[in-house]
Amino acid sequence: MSHKAGFVNIIGNPNVGKSTLMNAFVGEKLSIITSKAQTTRHRILGIVNGEDFQMVLSDTPGIIKPAYELQSSMMDFVKSAFEDADVLVYMVEIGEKALKDERFFEKIKNSTIPVLLLLNKIDISEQGVLEEQVQYWQELLPNAEIHPISALQNFNVTEVFHRILELLPVGPAYYPKDQLTDKPERFFVNETIREKILQFYKKEIPYAVEIDTEEFFEDEKIIRMRSVIMVERDTQKGIIIGHKGAALKRVGIEARKDLEKFFDKQVHLELYVKVNKNWRNDPNQLKRFGYNN
Repeated sequence: MSHKAGFVNIIGNPNVGKSTLMNAFVGEKLSIITSKAQTTRHRILGIVNGEDFQMVLSDTPGIIKPAYELQSSMMDFVKSAFEDADVLVYMVEIGEKALKDERFFEKIKNSTIPVLLLLNKIDISEQGVLEEQVQYWQELLPNAEIHPISALQNFNVTEVFHRILELLPVGPAYYPKDQLTDKPERFFVNETIREKILQFYKKEIPYAVEIDTEEFFEDEKIIRMRSVIMVERDTQKGIIIGHKGAALKRVGIEARKDLEKFFDKQVHLELYVKVNKNWRNDPNQLKRFGYNN
């Protein structure tokens, strides 16, 4: 039996369900899911293995017009997703008209590889509206296969997965068959903490935050972690910590719960907050945090 393997890269505007879809395919929570836009900052690989296939899925940041250096780096991850894809998945939601950056949209229109346009969130749409949207996208992207789905409700997700499998090229696996992702353990510690900050804080706070896990020690019964929450201003540090440290304590408790599920082991998590001025526009700092690579 021939073996299939390939890169399936998911792109789209912010908050259309890309991370929800990849997590559903992989069966693990690899990407942050919140109601806020620009949740995903990196390109995150999720690897699905079978006896005769390896599907390397890639979740990417939502497409925006960059306002500062960090966002430019995020869009570089999206550009790279066009370069190595064997199948391109373009996710939109009901009522959406096009990508927020016309250059990316032109790349999809002129793509020479298979394009699947997934019309997401159909569970909150009426049938008439759905039919109009399908027709709209068929005219705009005649080269794309259109699949209505609900990533959140898992509607039509399995069918799309099998269609992608059909489109994968024949070839050997790119990664060991027991590998789930390309990211190290500390990355998922950072992302879990950042997810809690996205959930618990408002306005600019979540977007001014980066996490650096400085220590990660694992023994038979427990994992001990020490993570630093970087902010840009002293006022943001005060908000993160909260009155008598209550807000920071809440982040730590909720992050620890998720990390214990993820690692299936007891976790001891220490959190600290530091001011790292203007890190979002500092190329050296961005490189340190895994951007601008």
